[in-house]
Amino acid sequence: METAARSRRNFLGTLIAFIAGLFLLHRYLTPRMPLRQRRLVLPKAEVPPEGALVYRQARMAVIRSGESLHALELVCTHLGCTVSVTPGELVCPCHGSRFDREGNVIRGPADRPLKRHRVEISGQGFIILLS
Repeated sequence: METAARSRRNFLGTLIAFIAGLFLLHRYLTPRMPLRQRRLVLPKAEVPPEGALVYRQARMAVIRSGESLHALELVCTHLGCTVSVTPGELVCPCHGSRFDREGNVIRGPADRPLKRHRVEISGQGFIILLS
């Protein structure tokens, strides 16, 4: 009787291992579907010249300097605090990192620029592609 239970246990263990192996093989051989890119569409009038439009919930700002437009994540690259937007620069209130209006580091302790999102200009507005 014990050998029947043991052989049943061996069979079930082998079956589970085989199914798990098939699952892993399927994941490895199947190409990954690209993630859909989120888009934010803004009328040009919403972003004032030499100004900024801040989306606090998304921790993102759209900053306009002349004809150039930058979409920046307001997450400090030092420790992840939310960066504040001031007229001349972006400032991290936690440790004092400062960034220019394009997201480049002016003063540390942050050593990397803010993450940028691609911006496209279309007709009457801007399209920000969020990755």
